[in-house]
Amino acid sequence: MKPLTDDNVRDLTERARAIRESIIDMLLSAGSGHTAGPLGMADIFALMYFHVLRHKPKDPLWSARDRVILSNGHICPVLYATMAHAGYFPVQELTTLRAFGSRLQGHPHREWLPGIETSSGPLGSGLSQAIGMALAERMDRGRASDTYFYVFMGDGELDAGQVWEAVMLAGKERLANILVIIDRNNIQIDGYTWDVMPLEPLYEKWESFNWQVQEVDGHNFEAMNDAIGKAQSAYGMPSVIIAHTIPGKGVDGFEKDYTWHGKPPNKEEATRALEELRTLGGKIAED
Repeated sequence: MKPLTDDNVRDLTERARAIRESIIDMLLSAGSGHTAGPLGMADIFALMYFHVLRHKPKDPLWSARDRVILSNGHICPVLYATMAHAGYFPVQELTTLRAFGSRLQGHPHREWLPGIETSSGPLGSGLSQAIGMALAERMDRGRASDTYFYVFMGDGELDAGQVWEAVMLAGKERLANILVIIDRNNIQIDGYTWDVMPLEPLYEKWESFNWQVQEVDGHNFEAMNDAIGKAQSAYGMPSVIIAHTIPGKGVDGFEKDYTWHGKPPNKEEATRALEELRTLGGKIAED
């Protein structure tokens, strides 16, 4: 994995801030949707689409592209916003989120928007989809593929039993080109994960199924980049990065509050959030 320079980090910081602004604008226009998860994952998505992924926004079906599988489809505002800023479609289209007939529905639909690899919604199914895609790629090529399948999952999603069946299969098949990134933000729609369904010891659980496991700060670009590089060098085993994130990151009134998991800001809340993010943008420019 190509290392990050100081200029790269400054650029990614600004891109993540702009993505967060777009998320707020989208949710306000829609009047519905999820706030905390998308804001919390903006740093990781900026890193992926502007540094890590092998992709061509103007040729979204490029055969040599890496695949992004958004298993926790409800955080799609961050995916849509990042894709728009990367050049897949006009940024202006973001305000059609969840509108009737829009390509940007409340969960991604593969057939409606180029660059979306899978339709998602039912939590727990994304890793199984990625495993099927990776196995098909292996069969088609007659060898291990150099395409990476990046699977984004929420920590609350790990309550689903199907996830652990998929974890076992990927370990058994030694799918080294599958890399799961878990949004470990400790919230889900009904509360905090430790109250709804405790997940720890999460590291040891994945490791016991023959996965390479890393835990990192999901807001630290260098740490995430290094972890992805290490995952790509893993031999004969799939990898998972448990990325510790702050739900609602970037807006003080939203951070670490599980009630923002599944609701949008109203006009007043959105105005305050955008002011806060734009102030941050000014500080980034000064630095």
